[in-house]
Amino acid sequence: MQVDEVAVVAVVNRLKRAQGQLAGIQRMLEEGRDCADVITQLAAVSRALDKAGFAIVASGLTQCVAAGDAGDVDRDKLEKLFLSLA
Repeated sequence: MQVDEVAVVAVVNRLKRAQGQLAGIQRMLEEGRDCADVITQLAAVSRALDKAGFAIVASGLTQCVAAGDAGDVDRDKLEKLFLSLA
C-alpha cells in the first residue's frame, strides 16, 4: 500500500514539527522546567505522532476503497495497522 504524495508532504511536515517539539522538551528538561509543563508538551507530541500515523492509514484506506471489490485488499494488514496506533 503506497501513501498518497499529498499525504506524504503533510505527514512529513507534521513529523518535522513534532521533532522540533521534542527538541523543546529536551531543553525544558535540561533547564529544570516544571513537570506539568513537560508532560503537557509530551502529550502534544504524542498526539502529533498519532495524527501522522492516522493520516498514513487513512491514505491507504482511501486507496483500498477506490480499488473496489476487485482490489487486492489485505484486511488483516489494515486491522493490524489500526491496532498498532491504538
